[in-house]
Amino acid sequence: MVNCLFSFLLSTVLGFLSGMGIGGGSLLMLWLIAVVRMEPAAARTANLAFFLPGAIVSSLFHRKQGTLPVRKLLPALVAGCIAAWVFSGLSQDLDTRMLRKLFGFLLLAVGLRELFYRPRNMR
Repeated sequence: MVNCLFSFLLSTVLGFLSGMGIGGGSLLMLWLIAVVRMEPAAARTANLAFFLPGAIVSSLFHRKQGTLPVRKLLPALVAGCIAAWVFSGLSQDLDTRMLRKLFGFLLLAVGLRELFYRPRNMR
């Protein structure tokens, strides 16, 4: 019962972070693999199931607030969907160790960018 309650609370916090665009999915992957001891393939599937409803709801709220410029994002949305479809099929044939290293590099690069990024003055 305590484990279920803690998982519910953690999921709520991660959903909140995901809705703000902070990266709750990465934290969920760490939790599922390191703490819950879930297999990486199952953790990826759970992460997608966790992410999609939150992404849809938060996108609707951002669109309603006028902060989601769909016209400007459309090329990225289409390219992202195509790349996700292609590479999800290819990932079955790739070495898992290489995928882990690439994902680790991506997380490191994103973390460094967030740490050192300074927005340009938009005057």
